Amino acid sequence: MSRPRQVLKDWIDAYEHRLVSGELGSVSVVLGLVSIWIIFQSLNSNFLSARNLSNLSVDIVGTGLIAVGIVFVLLIGELDLSVGSVSGLAAALFAVLNVQHGMPEWLALVVAVLCGAAIGVIHGFFFAKVGVPAFVVTLAGLLAWNGLMLYVLGTSGTINLDDEGLVATLTSYYFNDVALAYGVAALGAAVYFLNAYQDRRRRKAIGMPSRTPKEIAVRTGVLAVIAFAAAHVLNQFQGLPLALLIFLVVIAALDFVLRRTSYGRKVYALGGGVEAARRSGINVVWVRISVFMVSGTMAAVGGLFLASRITSASQTSGSGILLMNAIAAAVIGGTSLFGGHGTTWSALLGMLVIQSIASGMALLGIQAAVQFMITGGVLLAAVVIDSLSRRTQKAHGRA
Repeated sequence: MSRPRQVLKDWIDAYEHRLVSGELGSVSVVLGLVSIWIIFQSLNSNFLSARNLSNLSVDIVGTGLIAVGIVFVLLIGELDLSVGSVSGLAAALFAVLNVQHGMPEWLALVVAVLCGAAIGVIHGFFFAKVGVPAFVVTLAGLLAWNGLMLYVLGTSGTINLDDEGLVATLTSYYFNDVALAYGVAALGAAVYFLNAYQDRRRRKAIGMPSRTPKEIAVRTGVLAVIAFAAAHVLNQFQGLPLALLIFLVVIAALDFVLRRTSYGRKVYALGGGVEAARRSGINVVWVRISVFMVSGTMAAVGGLFLASRITSASQTSGSGILLMNAIAAAVIGGTSLFGGHGTTWSALLGMLVIQSIASGMALLGIQAAVQFMITGGVLLAAVVIDSLSRRTQKAHGRA
């Protein structure tokens, strides 16, 4: 058997083993996303056009950033229902401070983000210290922060942002230099290879199972092909969007925090079992509060990007299906509702699935009601798969 075929066979065998053991990874999500793209492209040839994919890459950012915060909360087995209201409040606070009170944009932006962080600390305090269930605390927050947003906006209702301002630029600026998009793609593949190689060395040093050099090479090659293809498509329209670049940097940075720091290991440990984490010396209260602080901060940042997309803040900011889409993105992308399993990249994959459905439906002229039903079905399927996977892992002594 030739070497490439042997590498492919080894990879398939390893994946089949993980599949039987209940460790599905992100492959099933990627296959589902590819299927969605193939279906919509066959129905409308404009779906995979450079313009549509570029717009899609910007549309996923606002809600995707909120979903990244949701991932942190889901990892400890909890849920934050307030993120939609917090995002709307952050956008309203920024608009009022900047437009109506003349505060510099950068300072108003910092205040809005710090407001989201403070709200997260409040939620975490009542949950971790007082003992109120997170569901109740964040449900109360959903109502209270939405009311505060309406109060902050006052009778004006809608406040338009400066089209040329800092926040508006977040989603309207594109890097036209073709080399930059390809450079980011090359950097991403190189960083992945180095991290995978270092992880293999660490695992071998302590006698743990690790990926083979062949598997690392194949994974890096696949990632490089996808990254360069994406860069090529984006360059066919207006170039690399600033919003997408920020989104990827945030995901990568927070993924590093979760995977490579002691804090991240504490978050995963807490999702695996509160009592076991406490007995191992983890400050459970502090970790819980910090997780909700991350969620509140990301909700505020996501709210600013959503306001940037429409260059305004209004009484409808943070409402509608924003909350459901953020939670659905995290779960569809592979983060477990039971805690202890998932990565920040889940937010990216989940948002690509959700926004691809929305974009395809819009191109086909199908009403939003059908989109909601399809997204709901995809979410249910993701939860069912998660439940079956967890059951299989328990049967094999892995959970």
